[in-house]
Amino acid sequence: MPGPGQAPSGRPETAILAKKFFIKTYGCQMNVYDSGRMADVLAPQGFVATDDPADADLILLNTCHIREKAAEKVYSELGRLAELSEAARERGRPLTIGVGGCVAQAEGEEMARRAPLVDLVFGPQTYHRLPQMLDRVRAGEQVIETALATAPKFGALDALEAPANGTSTAFVSVQEGCDKFCTFCVVPYTRGAEYSRPAADVVAEIARLARTGVREITLLGQNVNAYHGAAPDGGSEWSLARLVHALADIDGIARIRYTTSHPRDLTDDLIAAHRDVPALMPYLHLPVQSGSDRILAAMNRKYTTDEYRTLVDRLRAARPDLALTSDFIVGFPGESDADFEATLDLVRDVGFAAAFSFKYSPRPGTPAADADEQVADAVMSERLGRLQDAINAGTRAFNAGFVGRRLDVLFDKPGRHSGQAGGRSPYLQAVHVACADADAAAALIGTVRPVEISEVLPNSLTGVLADAAVDSGAGA
Repeated sequence: MPGPGQAPSGRPETAILAKKFFIKTYGCQMNVYDSGRMADVLAPQGFVATDDPADADLILLNTCHIREKAAEKVYSELGRLAELSEAARERGRPLTIGVGGCVAQAEGEEMARRAPLVDLVFGPQTYHRLPQMLDRVRAGEQVIETALATAPKFGALDALEAPANGTSTAFVSVQEGCDKFCTFCVVPYTRGAEYSRPAADVVAEIARLARTGVREITLLGQNVNAYHGAAPDGGSEWSLARLVHALADIDGIARIRYTTSHPRDLTDDLIAAHRDVPALMPYLHLPVQSGSDRILAAMNRKYTTDEYRTLVDRLRAARPDLALTSDFIVGFPGESDADFEATLDLVRDVGFAAAFSFKYSPRPGTPAADADEQVADAVMSERLGRLQDAINAGTRAFNAGFVGRRLDVLFDKPGRHSGQAGGRSPYLQAVHVACADADAAAALIGTVRPVEISEVLPNSLTGVLADAAVDSGAGA
C-alpha cells in the first residue's frame, strides 16, 4: 500500500502552489526560442517566471545534444538540483523537475530510470503539452513524452497569444528537423524530419511581434533555407525567399535574418532576395564544416569546396557588402594534415567575418562515431588552435575596416555605463554610443540610427551618432 503523502504509483504527490518556474536553456538559438514558448504555454496556467531556481516550484532544463558529453552535463545539473528538491520538500512545497529538449529526446526512459527525481521528460516536439504533463505529475506519474510529430506543436503554439517581451529583436522558428543525415549529427534523430510551418502562421506571429515593438526578426530552422511552408491561399508552397519578401512588407519590421543554412538549399531566389530586399541583412551564416572534399564526402555533406566557393561568389555578386560566417569541425575521423590545410586555405580564400569551430566529438548513434581513424585529441587541439588563430585574424581585419565608416545600428538595450546605449550593426557586431544622459540613451531603444564608428574594441565597436534616423536598417 502507498505510504502517507504518496500517489497510487508510489511516487510522492507534487503540488505546485505559488506556480513560479525557472528554465535553464542549453545550446542553440532554437532552444532559446523553445524556452520562450514554454513560458508562453505556462503563462495561461498561472505560472510566473523567477530568476532564482531556489524560489521555483517548477524547474525545466531545456537541453542540447550537439556537443560531447551533453547527457553527462545534464545529469550533473540534476545532481545539483537534488539538494533544491530536498530543501523544497522540507518546506512543504515540493519542487517539480522536468528535462526537455534534445537530450531528453535521445535519453527518454533511460533518463527517467537514472534520475528518479525527474518528474517529466519531454522532447522538443511535445512541450506544448506541458499543462497536461503537469496534471499527470500532480497525479503521481513520472511522465515521458518524446513523440516527434511537429505539426501539432506549432498548431497549439499558434493558438496562444504570447505576451509582449518588450524587446526590439525576436527569434521565430519557421522550420524544424533535418533530412540531410550528416554522419556526425544527431539532429535528424532528436528533432525528426524536416517540417515547415504554414506561411500564414509565420506571418501572423511576426505581425503580432511587430505590434509589440519588435524591429528585427531572426528566422530559425535546423535547415532554415529548406523552408517550404504551405502558401496562405492554399496554392503552391512558399520558399524562404518568398517568405522573406512577405515579412519585409510588415509595418515595423526593419531587419530580417535567418539561420542556420545548408549550402545545398541556397536557392536562386534566396540569393536574389539578398539583392532585392533591403531589410534582409547582409550577414549570412553558411556552415561549410571542412575545406577538404574528401572529408566533406565522409560527412555526407553532398557538396564540394568548389561548389561552396561558387555559392560565395554568387552571393557577393548579388550583395557586395555581404559578410559570411561559418562552422568548422576539426579532427573528423580520417582527417589528415592535408585535409586540415585545405580547411585553412578555404578560410583564407573566403575571408569569413567570423566562424564557430569545434573539435569533432562522437555523437552516440551516428555513423561517424563508429568510424575508423579517430583523430587523437592532442592533434585536434593543435589544429583547432591554428584554425581559430586564422579565423580570429579575419574577424579582426573585418571589424577594423569599419573605423571611420557609418553603420546603421538597431539599439536594443542600455549600455553598461550611465548614458550609454547599445545595439547591433547589420553584421551583428555589438555597437555602443555615449549619449547626453540616461534619458537620451533610453530614447534610442527600438530605433535604427546611423553611427560613425570610431574605435574597435575586443568584443564590440564604439561610435557616435550621425545625423538623421533611418528605418531601413539596410547595411553599412
